[in-house]
Amino acid sequence: MRMTKTIEVGGGNVAGGKEPLICTPLVAIDERSLLRELAAVCAKQPDLIEWRVDFFSGIADTVRVVALARALRENAGGVPIIFTRRSTREGGEPTGISEEQVLALYEAVCETSCVDFVDCEMSSDALHFQAVRQAAQRAGIQLIASFHDFQQTPSAADIVARFVAMERAGADIAKVAAMPRAIDDVLTLLAATLEGNRQIRLPIISMSMGPYGSLSRLFGWAFGSSVTFAVGEQASAPGQVPIEDLRAVLEILQRALAPR
Repeated sequence: MRMTKTIEVGGGNVAGGKEPLICTPLVAIDERSLLRELAAVCAKQPDLIEWRVDFFSGIADTVRVVALARALRENAGGVPIIFTRRSTREGGEPTGISEEQVLALYEAVCETSCVDFVDCEMSSDALHFQAVRQAAQRAGIQLIASFHDFQQTPSAADIVARFVAMERAGADIAKVAAMPRAIDDVLTLLAATLEGNRQIRLPIISMSMGPYGSLSRLFGWAFGSSVTFAVGEQASAPGQVPIEDLRAVLEILQRALAPR
């Protein structure tokens, strides 16, 4: 009994189609630290790696970013890479660059085809979002449309509507993350994930954040979230758990849910 939709890279299922896929973030601030962090993370055998480029001190230098993206590809041991600039409005680090520079950065990285996914926020300018989509399509890179609410959890109907809007906008994967104010909000996010999977064809990534939200990172896949994020060395969002702890819980849950 499969709970999630599979995610493909290069015509094959990532990690053989396991569920959920485990993604670990890279958040180092310079080249040397990032490559060291990559080596430490890869030793823990994640299924995906996300480079949060908004943490990188050289983000304003497109040449440095592209060179580092290539270096990550060469040293990632075949683990698929997600390229993400998270804006401050959705919980990212301040970068001091304009949205036009962000768009140019995405286009340059896509041209190299040295990443497998790019994450673009649905709150971006609509023309910028479509430009990133087109750049990704030209390069054969998948587009993750994302939305993050660090203040609250929207209603289940609103979350589902966002998933639907992401599919209509041409995304390949739909992602929503929200902050619970009470444990009930985690149930709202999970219910929306379940319903979203019924309404759209795309794989869904969803999570609650913070202490309550850590529950969704452990068993959100049972409600249809194809990817969960875990700490390799440093967390990129509140509520992420160490990859070793996550794997231990997943093993127990998957045994319990296995058909008998």
